[in-house]
This record gives sequence, C-alpha cells and structure tokens, in this order.
Amino acid sequence: MDFSIFFDYQDYYLEGFRNTVLSSLLALVGSFALGTVLAVFRIAPVKLLNWIGTVYVEFFRNVPLLISVFIFYSGLPSIGINMDGFTAGTLGLAIYTGAFICETIRAGIQAVPKGQLEAARSAGMTYTQAMRYIVLPQAIKIVIPPLGNQFINLIKNSSVLGVIAGLDLMYNADLVNSSTFDTPSSYGIVAIFYLLLTIPLSQMVGYLERRLARSN
Repeated sequence: MDFSIFFDYQDYYLEGFRNTVLSSLLALVGSFALGTVLAVFRIAPVKLLNWIGTVYVEFFRNVPLLISVFIFYSGLPSIGINMDGFTAGTLGLAIYTGAFICETIRAGIQAVPKGQLEAARSAGMTYTQAMRYIVLPQAIKIVIPPLGNQFINLIKNSSVLGVIAGLDLMYNADLVNSSTFDTPSSYGIVAIFYLLLTIPLSQMVGYLERRLARSN
C-alpha cells in the first residue's frame, strides 16, 4: 500500500474524516433520542403508541439502510423537500439506527423489575415521570454494552453517505481513487481511519462492560 497517497491527498481524507465524525455524532444523538422515545412507546399502556413503535421498528429494521437514505435524498425532492447528501445521509442513518436502539433500550426496560415502576406510581409519579426518573436510568445502565455496539455499527454504516455525495471518507476516497487508480491504497487508508474511530470505542465499551459486571 502506497501511503504517499495520503500525503498527496490529505485534504480529501481529513475533510472526509471530519464529515464522517460529524455525521456519526449527529446520527448517534438523534438515533439515541428517537430510540428511547420509541422504546417507551413499545411498552406504554396505550395501544396507539404500541402500534406506532411496532410499525416503525418493523419497517426500518427490515428495509436496507441504503433504501432509507435514498428516500430522503431522492424521494423527498418529489414533494419539494430538498436535502444535500450529508443531511440526507445523516438523517437516514439516525432514523435507521433508531429502530435498533429502540429494541435495545426496550430490552433494558423489561429487565428492570416491574416493582420499580409500580413503586414510583404509588409514590404519586405519573407514568412519564416514573419512566424518566426511575426506569430509564436503570435500563440504559443495563444496556450500555449493546448500545456501544450499535454506535460502532453506526460509524461503519456512515460509509453509506459516499453513495449520495455525502462528503464523507468513502466519498472522498472515491475521488482519490478516480485520480490515482490505486484502489488498495485509496481505500486502505480509509480503512485505517475507520479503525481509528472504532477500536477506541470498542475498547471503551469493553471497559464499561467489565466495570458494570464488577459493580453487579
């Protein structure tokens, strides 16, 4: 692999790395917030909310990420809503990942003893307050390791932005490759950038998992 390509095209790679990190962070925050709300919907004592949560999860978990992204990038302009590749890709990534995070957090909620919710309600809390202050903090602590794995997957899935000119690492690697015709080097450097993102996060998740296991 010819590492001199990185120095010759470092502006492309650094711009792509910056956009990949930004897209991943935005999608992470959005998918976590969306997934938490949907998880509460899935176990709420209201059938309509259950139905909304179930339909959302079943749809987006069984539709390829690329389809979701194209819906925002190529579908919405037909109704007058235009987005650039970065925005459409990030939004599609957040909505897609939110379905998986929803199921992860729902499993955590179900792992919290039901007596916790009942005790909070008997103390005068509303259902929303009990979920927010009592159940969800415990549920999220339980599912930190699988949540971390979902976030790692999100970073890798962000490469889908390259298909719609999202200015991420893959898109800029395509530009470099079209100039150098050195495919192994062009994309090998991108692989190293992804490893720089995912390996530390993987180590952090492992550390948190071991720490939580000791505390239990």
